[in-house]
Amino acid sequence: MRLTVALALLVCGAAPSALAGERGSRARVSANGLYSVRSVDVGVGKCRLEMLKESGPLWSADVCVGTVDDLYFASNDGEKVWVLYPLVEKGKPLPSKGKKKVKGQSLAWARVMVAAQFDRTGQKLQERRLTELMTTKQLSEVRQLAHHLKWLEGTLGIPGKGPRLTDAGVVEFEPVGAQTQRLTF
Repeated sequence: MRLTVALALLVCGAAPSALAGERGSRARVSANGLYSVRSVDVGVGKCRLEMLKESGPLWSADVCVGTVDDLYFASNDGEKVWVLYPLVEKGKPLPSKGKKKVKGQSLAWARVMVAAQFDRTGQKLQERRLTELMTTKQLSEVRQLAHHLKWLEGTLGIPGKGPRLTDAGVVEFEPVGAQTQRLTF
């Protein structure tokens, strides 16, 4: 579709650089095949979440709920979206009052949001943190980079089965070293 738009703009005399401003995520289809969702980066700090039908746009919200590299899943009614964040910034240690070390503070890097559900306005309905999906023992499997972490099998070079939407409309995925997790709409 981008190629068709690019050709149409070139024929009309528009500059190809007009297309360079927008970058979209891979569109993912709902389990019933009626809707698809994607995120579009329209410029620095400006994004659009789009829910599409075969006949055209169903709705869009001018919000940044992730990047074009994140994974988006559409509900069967086209009203909700789950977003999985395969590469997330590490959490910061909790501020402490004094020199006493608080139990669990060493796991602050893992208290990051790795999945969130949004409605058609971009309002966050629910979220999941890494520590909710994995046990403390399983967290040792998470790939830690300098400022980010990789936690999701089948993405970013981590072997395994990638995230998927089942026929029942459930998002399934495997955190590294953990059992299959499910997110329902």
